[in-house]
Amino acid sequence: MSQLAYNEILPKTVIVYNGEPYEVLSSHIFRMQMRKPVNQTKLRHVVSGKVVEISFHQNESANEAEVGKMQALYLYTNRGESWFCEDGQPSNRFSFPEDAVHDRVQWLKQNAPVEVMTYEEKPIAIKIPVKVELEVTEA
Repeated sequence: MSQLAYNEILPKTVIVYNGEPYEVLSSHIFRMQMRKPVNQTKLRHVVSGKVVEISFHQNESANEAEVGKMQALYLYTNRGESWFCEDGQPSNRFSFPEDAVHDRVQWLKQNAPVEVMTYEEKPIAIKIPVKVELEVTEA
């Protein structure tokens, strides 16, 4: 983990705040009259999606989270859990509570590819890859 100074906490980075991974949505560094500079940020919790506003002062810093990505396949949803398996290793299965991923998996077909974010070697969130396919019709 690398240490980030208050002015290096910029959008699209993932930091560790209170022991949890947060994605920086926005940051604004400003100075009010004779006071020291402050970085006003909006952070989104990677797992729950909750957004909080945090101010980092000049003497504060944060650790950058080591977030990895892996390819997986959506298997099924049953009894309140959505199940996935690592792409190419069907025996490596894991699940998320249905309420945490329902809005992302409700329209997926079986064996649909997804991208899984990992933190400390554990799956924490999923992203649905956006594929845009254009059909060309001749007039």
